[in-house]
Amino acid sequence: MITKQHTLKESFLLEGKGLHTGLKIKIKFNPAPENYGYKIKRIDLEEQPIIDAVAENVGGTQRGTVLSKNNIQISTVEHAMAALYAMQVDNCLIEVDAPEFPILDGSSIKYVNAIEKVGLEEQDEDRDFYIVKDKIEVKDEDTNASIVLLPDERFIINALIAFDSKILDNQFATLDKLEDFKKEIAASRTFVFVREIEPLLANNLIKGGDLDNAIVIYEKQLSQERFDQLADTMKVERKDATQLGYIMHKPLVYPNEPARHKLLDILGDLALIGKPIRGRIIATCPGHKINNKLARLLRKEIKLNEVQAPVYNPNKPPLMDISRIKELLPHRYPFLLIEKIIEIGPKYIIGIKNVSVNEPFFQGHFPNEPVMPGVLLVESMAQTGGLLVLNSVNEPARYSTYFLKIDAVKFRQKVVPGDTLIFYLELITEIRRGIANMKGYCFVGETLVCEAEFMAQIIKNK
Repeated sequence: MITKQHTLKESFLLEGKGLHTGLKIKIKFNPAPENYGYKIKRIDLEEQPIIDAVAENVGGTQRGTVLSKNNIQISTVEHAMAALYAMQVDNCLIEVDAPEFPILDGSSIKYVNAIEKVGLEEQDEDRDFYIVKDKIEVKDEDTNASIVLLPDERFIINALIAFDSKILDNQFATLDKLEDFKKEIAASRTFVFVREIEPLLANNLIKGGDLDNAIVIYEKQLSQERFDQLADTMKVERKDATQLGYIMHKPLVYPNEPARHKLLDILGDLALIGKPIRGRIIATCPGHKINNKLARLLRKEIKLNEVQAPVYNPNKPPLMDISRIKELLPHRYPFLLIEKIIEIGPKYIIGIKNVSVNEPFFQGHFPNEPVMPGVLLVESMAQTGGLLVLNSVNEPARYSTYFLKIDAVKFRQKVVPGDTLIFYLELITEIRRGIANMKGYCFVGETLVCEAEFMAQIIKNK
């Protein structure tokens, strides 16, 4: 699993027609800085407005995902979004000269091939995953569609579709890992039933649809005259109205290509949450509407929680136990307030403290209602941050960390005996001249109980 953010090594350009507008469209994908996400610029408009590709900006889900903001819209973004997400491109600026992305061949494969051709560039910032910790479910009672999101060590999608059709009835598709996207999913094309075409045309859609950019399913016989009229309207060759089945030019890439395309759409729509997901998705009869419903729910949770509580598995051995911590920190009983480190990276650290009723401070704070003093929560975070800073130097046992400033302290919930504290500290800036700026969070379970910002200095011991 890629843990660092990535962008494109260089820009690439694709051209094609719009599925709904029929316009000739040019679309350019450009490298972007860290933490930029996906943004789309309408270069055909005078002010060249930029729209963030996020779930709350989705303004329509009929036959595609439509992003809209300030009366500016961009349609059919999901195939490109799926390619960026699956190829693990975190930051990209997309320039397009029309109100929609080109349909190309109706799949993601041309986007994937172009991304592979230019390559990816690793960036300094870590990827910020959305980790699924509990079951999340959304339903659409009108369509019987549902999506369930479950905890998992990897990102996995299972998609199941069902249609009242003799040609396309029940199918399922699975993506076990993103590395299989190109081989297993990317080439699956969008699909449409012939019976749907007339209503779509009546709604001023699919002006650019043809037998080369979609799977076309002819399952209910029409009169030859009506079938010919429809072919003429779509500007495709006429066919025998008695021959039911798949009538597009290119045969199915996979026997279950429609189910695989629905999986592709899920990936593209969930790319709009702005973070890679770690969890399992089980989707039944999915569509853009319910995909966006789930994406909006996740976006709302992300906004409410600036940082997710780290995953703590007490069965895994720590990276630093109490003996190693005592080698690095000068604190001793009763002021050593961190017990183990479970994860550490160049810019972050995760520590654990189990709060016991036998803590000496509970004798006076307070005897009849024991509450851990807020100042000791801050001290616990500071000690965890000290271990992060010491991890950046050679021979850390020869150095000490002294805190110069503590800002923006917030206490959100009291801590009591029996609580397990999970500390997450991250560097806000690079360590320069021995000075480190950090942001600290303290969790009990999934609940944020305290946060603060720290400035510390590394000093060599005499």
